[in-house]
This record gives sequence, structure tokens and C-alpha cells, in this order.
Amino acid sequence: MNNDDHDADGAMSFIFEAGVLKRAARTGWWFAGVTQPESIADHSFRTALIGMMLAAMEGADPARVSMLCVLHDTQETRITDIPHIAKRYLTAAPNPTITADQVAACPPAVTDLITSAVAEYETGDTLEAIVAHDADKLECLVQAVEYRHQGIDNVQRWIDSSRTALKTTSAHRLAEAALNGLPLAWLTPPPPTA
Repeated sequence: MNNDDHDADGAMSFIFEAGVLKRAARTGWWFAGVTQPESIADHSFRTALIGMMLAAMEGADPARVSMLCVLHDTQETRITDIPHIAKRYLTAAPNPTITADQVAACPPAVTDLITSAVAEYETGDTLEAIVAHDADKLECLVQAVEYRHQGIDNVQRWIDSSRTALKTTSAHRLAEAALNGLPLAWLTPPPPTA
């Protein structure tokens, strides 16, 4: 096996591992009474979409923010989605350490790309990282609003904690729109114009 094949195998290993996120539930919602919460991958997809939009609104790099958002929970393949209450009792390895293990067999360029993005997100110093964190919190708030509209009434703590954590003006504006909006309003066509 040549080195290029080894690199491809390492990259594919990470791709397979990331696929687990499609089946792994966001477990904190069980405490709110959601019996089948969205997956970590579902959450990450919409976080990336929100991040791209927030980046445009805040003057950050949308591609970079989307990448940070896609990668922000990839470590949960190895440590699962640990609910906040459990974090009082459990200590997990830091996300950059987990990421380094996950991508160790990838091609060096891939390893560098992913580890630097995760480190940037975890440090939270750049505008892109701040926007990505806001996207993560805003996605949680939006999901809580959707669950509330589906009849789950024990979601206010997720709304409050997510809203409190928001830093950018645009994220606050989108949070207000989520709280005052109807999740399925987009299904109703606008009235015809004269």
C-alpha cells in the first residue's frame, strides 16, 4: 500500500466516523420530553446554514463559519452528546484532543484544516468563531421553538440559555424573529399581487 492509499484510508475512516452523527441523538431534549430528538448531524446541518447567514449579516467569512459549524460537534462520535446536567459529573477530553485523534490518519492537509478549524472554534477569538458559536446557540433556540409548536412545552430553559449566550446583533435579531414567528408559516403562499 502506498502512502496515498494510506491517506485515503485515513480520510475515509473519518468520513465513516462522521456518519455516526446521522444516527446519534441530541440527548438533552429527552429531559424536555422529546422522545425522538433530532440527530447531531441534523443540528450541525442547520447550524452551518444559520452560520452562513449570520456571517453574511455580520461581515464574517460565510465559508469559514459554515466549516466551523459543520465540525463543532464531530467529537460527539466518541463522547456522545453529553447533556449539560451530566457535565457536572463527567469530564471529557477537550474537543481539540478528540479531533486530533479522529484525523490522525488523514492526509496532512486534511488534518491541518480540520484541527485548525476546531481549535479556532474552541478558542472563540475570531469573528468567524463568534458567529459560529451564535449559530450553534441560535439553532438550539430555533429547535426549541419548533418543539414548543409541536406541543412540547418544557423548552423554555433551552430558549433562555441559548438567547443569553448570543453575542452578535444579527443573532439577537434572528432569535426575536424565531420567537415571534411560526415555524410552518412558509407553507402558506403569499396573497396574489394585483
